[in-house]
Amino acid sequence: MNKRYFFRLSAAGLLLLAVSVAVLFTACKQKTKATTTTSINKAYYTCSMHPQIHEDHPGNCPICGMKLIKVETTGGMDMSANKISLTATQIQLAGIQIDTVREENTGTEKTLTGTVTTDDNRSEELSARLAGRIQQLFVRTTGEKIAMGQPVYSIYSEDLQEAEKEYLLAKQQQKVLHNPDVDYQQLISAAENKLQLWGLSPAQIRNIAVSGKVSATTTILSKVSGTVSEIAVHEGDYVTEGMSILKTQVLNNLWVEAQLYSSEINSYKENDRVSVSFPDLGGQIINGKVEFINPELSDASKVNLIRISISNPQGLIRPGMLAYIAIGNGSKQALAVPASAILTDGKGSLVWVKNPDGSFSSRMIKPGNGNQSYVPVLSGLNVGDIVVTKGAYLLNSEAIFKNGGDNMAGMKM
Repeated sequence: MNKRYFFRLSAAGLLLLAVSVAVLFTACKQKTKATTTTSINKAYYTCSMHPQIHEDHPGNCPICGMKLIKVETTGGMDMSANKISLTATQIQLAGIQIDTVREENTGTEKTLTGTVTTDDNRSEELSARLAGRIQQLFVRTTGEKIAMGQPVYSIYSEDLQEAEKEYLLAKQQQKVLHNPDVDYQQLISAAENKLQLWGLSPAQIRNIAVSGKVSATTTILSKVSGTVSEIAVHEGDYVTEGMSILKTQVLNNLWVEAQLYSSEINSYKENDRVSVSFPDLGGQIINGKVEFINPELSDASKVNLIRISISNPQGLIRPGMLAYIAIGNGSKQALAVPASAILTDGKGSLVWVKNPDGSFSSRMIKPGNGNQSYVPVLSGLNVGDIVVTKGAYLLNSEAIFKNGGDNMAGMKM
């Protein structure tokens, strides 16, 4: 009886021990899962100049010494196979740029060396409307931005003072005299028109009527906008009607000018699309358009001037910069991607594609023979696919880190 009781007790103990181990194992799995989730969701610290730096604590960049900034990755980093999702902050820090796959000219190219200049078609000039002496300049330096309606200079002008007196006299006569044979409103309108032609704004004319006084000097407001490229007067100068005060230029649209030999001129025409790169901007490539080809040869060198129109919405491109113009002189249209989008190693060529959900995936392609700007894609991509043209190396580095050195893991072939 004692032996049976002893065996029953031992069986019960073993059962209790098994249940305890199972509970403990489950708790460990949950703890491990929670720990993994926490590690994925935590923030990291990176450098705005070197986004490849990832630290789990604040501090300074080991490359440049700048203070690291915090980046939240909760819900923003998808570490599934062959798929990387980045937050808007990460995309900005990495400098990722994209382009759409389409047909481009992949024929032979000629590279010209050019110089960035201002677009003369968009330059403006502010001239004096009347004679007088410049009392004060409010715009003093070239490179300064100016907007329409901004004060430019104050002027002492006897002619302007007489015109203001005529305007006040007409207003006074309308108020005091009531001669039915005189059209006082017409006299007032004529005096107002003269003041406006001489550069006064409607608000300035109203202020004269309210004050009832003629001022010794009058502030002239800008009728142009842009970046000041030239200031032609100084304080104390006497100006005449039509004399130039300052000139402005617009920097969001620029020209790149280069030279062609006369034997090459027939290979190009206006409105041709070209690629322009800037070594001062890390080789950044933008699209441009042939706007003008000079039909006359230079007397000294017997070359033609070619002018490319480019857009500069961010203001990074500046007049005087060196530029390389890639112009195709052989027509060969094919489905292509920018050359900067392709990463090639011993295993093949790949590009990074932006998915509809905003994530990025690597994809193997078979490239053909192209030029410096565009490479034809024989297989692996379709028209309308969006590929990464700048920042692909950073995405590839992230994939290698995620897959333990195998950046081909899970890749579409």
